[in-house]
Amino acid sequence: MNQSSGSAVDTLTGAAVDPLVIAGKTFQSRLIVGTGKYATFDIMRRAHEASGADMVTVAVRRVNISDRTKESLLDYIDPARFFILPNTAACYTADEAVRTARLGREAGLSNWVKLEVIGDERTLFPDNEQLVAATRILVNEGFVVLPYTSDDLVTCRKLEDAGAAAVMPLGAPIGSGLGIQNVNNIRIIREFARVPLIVDAGVGTASDAALAMELGADGVLMNTAIAGAQDAITMAEAMKLAVRAGRLAYKAGRIPPKMYATASSPVEGLVGR
Repeated sequence: MNQSSGSAVDTLTGAAVDPLVIAGKTFQSRLIVGTGKYATFDIMRRAHEASGADMVTVAVRRVNISDRTKESLLDYIDPARFFILPNTAACYTADEAVRTARLGREAGLSNWVKLEVIGDERTLFPDNEQLVAATRILVNEGFVVLPYTSDDLVTCRKLEDAGAAAVMPLGAPIGSGLGIQNVNNIRIIREFARVPLIVDAGVGTASDAALAMELGADGVLMNTAIAGAQDAITMAEAMKLAVRAGRLAYKAGRIPPKMYATASSPVEGLVGR
């Protein structure tokens, strides 16, 4: 991207790219990527670069923050290039998630947190009651909270009221690759959301990411779809382009679907008619 004019420009089209703004912080990319499941740390690093993302999630419990002399995935993330978003993965209660978020902040990772409070071990669906409670506590402690939640308008509204800086409804179960299962739910949340909406979990391929953006999502967060691909680096680039394309399509305004065909060339005024 060329930023010399003060705004990001898509090098493919030359069109201005509107940035993602969360809690007053600006991100040029609307793609957020994770750090788990990569075959090697080097592949992770190269995939991050190919993705064009500038925010990366890191599970606090996966980082050795007590002994920085040992190799860590943080050694492969350039803090001058990427904003690190700690997450509370594998937490099953509000208290556990709050303690993990505090640990990440005390270790110097960030006062931002991707808040996860899991309610079911097999599906990894969130416990929304515990999630709202944890959000309220962390916001009161000065955290910028981005909660992973179900694709439910009422829960998203409660999270906003609790002070969440964004809402992150799932597209499908974590790591499933099923794509967005409840398209209309995302549309409804988009209509009523007062904060950025980021589709989190369930993306399997580039078309899933593009659809999320076409539905009006402000961003997409993914990990397994890239890390688990046969060629993670190429998939990361595909996701970068899909997110950009979906956003442009949303802003352009699609034609309304119709039951029957409409001629591409008008027939009025043709010779012989």
